[in-house]
Amino acid sequence: MTASSALPGPHASTLDLGGRTALVTGAAGGIGRACALRLAAAGAKVRAVDRDAAGLDALAERSAGLAGTVEPLVLDLTDLDAAEHAAAGTDVLVNNAGLQLVRPIEEFPPEVFHTVLTVMLEAPFRLIRGALPHMYGQGWGRIVNVSSVHGLRASAYKAAYVAAKHGLEGLSKTAALEGAPHGVTSNCVNPAYVRTPLVERQITDQALAHGIPEERVVSEVLLQDSALKRLIEPEEVAEAVAYLCGPPASFVTGTSLVLDGGWTAH
Repeated sequence: MTASSALPGPHASTLDLGGRTALVTGAAGGIGRACALRLAAAGAKVRAVDRDAAGLDALAERSAGLAGTVEPLVLDLTDLDAAEHAAAGTDVLVNNAGLQLVRPIEEFPPEVFHTVLTVMLEAPFRLIRGALPHMYGQGWGRIVNVSSVHGLRASAYKAAYVAAKHGLEGLSKTAALEGAPHGVTSNCVNPAYVRTPLVERQITDQALAHGIPEERVVSEVLLQDSALKRLIEPEEVAEAVAYLCGPPASFVTGTSLVLDGGWTAH
């Protein structure tokens, strides 16, 4: 038998996470909400983590009728011990929660820089740390870190966000190298600007930082470097996350799945 004849033929792959537990941070809205619903649709029991209790309740209602379930967990990720504890027993971990402030470095509040790094880098480390014992014990696990094009490229006025995402890229690769012998993969998903409240809220700050009207921010700042001139939908990012959790991606680890509309092609 040749090596090529031993390969499986073409087949349709449907993500089945029945019996699996997934944890998604920042699940009350945007990308996190879309990921929680996508994984629940695949049959997972989803621990939906956010500090927005009302948003989590709305998510749980929206998930009714899906193959899996959504279990709201109100948690502030600056409570690092609680974050690590929450990740125990999870099969799939999606580190998504984030926050943004647009300011020049000399005007950037140090306390906000600290909070951004805590939520977007230190908390993912603690969540991974909490999830790995179970993943290693069963010989299977999927870690998906929602990074950004800003994990690969910098932009002015986003010192904390860019620093956190670059750090997350390194953390993800380290987890991939350590997890490989145990059947655990770790990857990043790197979207450009997604149609989320986080992006919408920064338009005013971007207008002030660049000295232009708000109506010009999307075309002249947010989409300036993108070949495809539109925002990404949260559901598109969720499909990339789902792909990394499925059988066709079992050999994909330590990499970044870029959804940037051609931004990094420059």
